[in-house]
Amino acid sequence: MELTEKRGGESLLRHLGPHARPEDFVCLSQTGDGRFHAGAEGVQSILGTRDRKVEFVFFRKHVLAYVHSALGYPAYYPICRVDRKKPTKAVLMDLDGTSVRSEEFWVWIIQLTTASLLGNPSFELENADLPYVSGHSVSEHLEYCIRKYCPEKTVEEARELYFQHTHFQMQEILNGRGRTDAFKPSAGLKEFLLELKSRKIKIALVTSGLYEKAWPEILSAFQSMGLGDPRDFYDAIITAGFPLRKGAVGTLGELSPKPHPWLYAEVCRVGVGIPSQERAHVVGIEDSGAGVCSIRLAGFPVIGFAGGNLAESGAEGLCDHCCATFQEILHLL
Repeated sequence: MELTEKRGGESLLRHLGPHARPEDFVCLSQTGDGRFHAGAEGVQSILGTRDRKVEFVFFRKHVLAYVHSALGYPAYYPICRVDRKKPTKAVLMDLDGTSVRSEEFWVWIIQLTTASLLGNPSFELENADLPYVSGHSVSEHLEYCIRKYCPEKTVEEARELYFQHTHFQMQEILNGRGRTDAFKPSAGLKEFLLELKSRKIKIALVTSGLYEKAWPEILSAFQSMGLGDPRDFYDAIITAGFPLRKGAVGTLGELSPKPHPWLYAEVCRVGVGIPSQERAHVVGIEDSGAGVCSIRLAGFPVIGFAGGNLAESGAEGLCDHCCATFQEILHLL
């Protein structure tokens, strides 16, 4: 179809976001797995985010989203139009880059890991790498670096080095010797959270990070803000769980993180207790393209938060609004 074609007087682009435009996305001739082709078997158009992590297949009456997987397990999801409604019953918040400014630290850990794989301590990632080493799972970040910089290495080798660096740097921080700039609450976060509490809006924290890396961030931020135990403050917190490795019991998390919908869907339905038919009363806040896609695929409206890779990844068209401060978000709620 032409991207301006409408069904019932409304463009199917409206399924992606209320302000979505064709120029926000990349026009594709086929999906990344070759399953669907534009103009064939009922497919009218195919659009992708600029980082090609998610592709949208437009049929005459519905839209499918195809989520790539660096580890070989892609998936298709239906994507439905959602119109945000008041009152807002729950706010689902990303951790890295949105609640806590820590993305630079975790990208640095990926850089250290790649440097170790290469045996080159002076190795540095390029700016072009940033959309692919943030917002996804650890294994996908590492898979990207291996593919680009050291294809003879394996993800398993990289994961072992990654956790060595993580454990060492976390212990250094706990001992007061590590990076003092690693985990800082975003400007205005404390006031924002307290205002949501005063309005009796439920708050959930969502991260693709593994528990062992996410929990110290959350604790550090709450200590800085003087808000006590985050487990008592938030209505629900969800992480990607525990790493699956020999000698330990792991949990699902490496193959189902953002941009897949499951973290946001589970924290809202199971953690906060809001049924899917009320999802228009839920708002997700994200600063990364993968996170924005995750919220939309879970069926919630999105508010994009400045400072991440929304523009670079091409996810701005999926947002209801893009805001630079928490104060702006409060006005919208």
